[in-house]
Amino acid sequence: MSTLRPRIDYPDFARQAPAVHSALRAMSKAVDDSGLEKSLTELVKLRASQINGCAFCLQFHLNVLRKLGVEAPRLDLVAAWRDAGVFSAREAAALEWTETLTLMAQRHADDAAWQALRLHFSESEAMNLTVAIGTINQWNRIAVALRFAPPIAEGSAA
Repeated sequence: MSTLRPRIDYPDFARQAPAVHSALRAMSKAVDDSGLEKSLTELVKLRASQINGCAFCLQFHLNVLRKLGVEAPRLDLVAAWRDAGVFSAREAAALEWTETLTLMAQRHADDAAWQALRLHFSESEAMNLTVAIGTINQWNRIAVALRFAPPIAEGSAA
């Protein structure tokens, strides 16, 4: 078990940086209000958090996805979504775009990547999905840097 301790816990972050916290939450709410499927946006948040190694966000979004009723095999296979055979073409396009934007230093978000996304998403949906991915990447960087403790759901095996 790791001996890493939070540098700042999540509630303290919210108290000490309320404008930043509110701005990030407002961006997430705007995406939620856009009409994109909540399970889809949560899957992309989960995938970005896996790539970025953010324990807090991984646990947070797994908790949300479970509450939404997403089946365990789908959650278990997000990291291997290309080979899993359990994601729709729309979900696969969103996961591909998530990886493209999260790994921008290695994968340029070129016109071909955008056009592949647009096969499954309207322009408005693609923009809102892009905001969701950008926002979770920002949350990941904050949570990893400050070492937020993962929010283990009550009743979960420890």
